[in-house]
Amino acid sequence: MNSQYAVAVHILSMISTFPDQSSSSDIADSVGTNPVVIRNVTGQLRRAGLLSTQRGVAGASLTRPPAQITLLDVYRAVNGEASVFRLHEHPHPQCPVGANIQATLERRFGQAQTAMEQELARATLADVMSDLALQDLAARAG
Repeated sequence: MNSQYAVAVHILSMISTFPDQSSSSDIADSVGTNPVVIRNVTGQLRRAGLLSTQRGVAGASLTRPPAQITLLDVYRAVNGEASVFRLHEHPHPQCPVGANIQATLERRFGQAQTAMEQELARATLADVMSDLALQDLAARAG
């Protein structure tokens, strides 16, 4: 998994928190990346139905409340249905390990993928935003 997933959650959090400051430049400043990266990830989020944008108009808006956007929705928006885990393609079929490793790893990796997706389905963008607010309060107090 690359950093696009974390960037996508960051983008959605920014748009939800600061709807009037959601230009790609503003978000890029917060993420610490180039606005082109933000526009690319925003496009993925828009195609997944999580964001609404208007051509020629700066900014974007969430298509549903943060409590109704799961982290699994965001994960699938930027990663599709692909698994986090990838198998190597050409194990040696005559080797006792090589002949059996694919099936063994597919089962184990599948279990891990399912567990991860179940956890992401339980967490929402609202949960992330709540965590951010708690961290902000802790930073102010400390």
